[in-house]
Amino acid sequence: MRAAGEIGAAKAPARSHAEASPSNFRAIVARHSLPYALIAPALLVILGVLGWPLVMLVWLSLQHYGLRELFQHQGTFVGLKNFSTILADPQFAYTLRTTIIFTVVNVGLSMLFATLIALLLERVSRFVRVLLGAGLVFVWATPVIPAVNLWQWMFDYEFGVMNWLLTRIGAGNYLHHNWFENPLQGFSVITVIVVWGAIPFLAISLHAGLTQVPRELVEAAQIDGARAWQVFRHVTVPTLRPLLLVLFSLSTIWDFGVFNQVWVLLNQRPAQDYYLMAVFSFQESFRVSQYGLGSAVAVVMIAILVVATFLYVRQTVRSINEGGA
Repeated sequence: MRAAGEIGAAKAPARSHAEASPSNFRAIVARHSLPYALIAPALLVILGVLGWPLVMLVWLSLQHYGLRELFQHQGTFVGLKNFSTILADPQFAYTLRTTIIFTVVNVGLSMLFATLIALLLERVSRFVRVLLGAGLVFVWATPVIPAVNLWQWMFDYEFGVMNWLLTRIGAGNYLHHNWFENPLQGFSVITVIVVWGAIPFLAISLHAGLTQVPRELVEAAQIDGARAWQVFRHVTVPTLRPLLLVLFSLSTIWDFGVFNQVWVLLNQRPAQDYYLMAVFSFQESFRVSQYGLGSAVAVVMIAILVVATFLYVRQTVRSINEGGA
């Protein structure tokens, strides 16, 4: 009798465990699916706001869509003909090469000056740090168009303060000097404006990252005789590597798509020497009324940025994994 009772007692927990399994399974599913359910509304909005226009852009790039098709609300499907047309266009090759060089120079200068300012913010007094931070925020908050208009006045060939200042300090005769007559000088001016506008966000982000660098590591390196450059290279940079990769990625996206600075500085009539990818896409779409070709240029831009962003993200994940290991 006792053995039978023991067998029954042994079966009872098994039965209760079997009965509890479905409820436990449902709890596990609910716990794991809850985060996805919470982000689903935001994800649907993002897909609607960003995904649908992107799909329509790709679809438009596969059509011959001129002014007549715009009035008819019906394009002619041509497949990849628009892409073959722009790839065979020497102006596209020049524009792509110019945009890549422009992006590399601007990203490099922006990150360089932002890093120097972030290091400066770490070493000055609290009052000076607040003052510099306020100035950076003011520049960051300035709308792009008014800021570019101000720079346009500063470099104006007739009334520009830069021409007057350079002439006054003896740098040469810059009276009535047209900075945009030479594309190299013109892109130098555009680079100054782009870097000036990019520095605040990058510098503030880097300064926030510098506050997370462990002080004990810095002090240990200094005790071992490391110089400031060696501390920065072997302690600060490895700690900030994920942040640096994110900032490089964002700067690349922003500088590769520069449009307002060129368009406003050159009075909405840029010469072909000043074409960047965004300007070229706009010209093909709205000045030549070849919306299919303009969309194809935009799709190529997006494809290049997707590849660049993927490389940045992969490197970021790799550096995080190495740091965790």
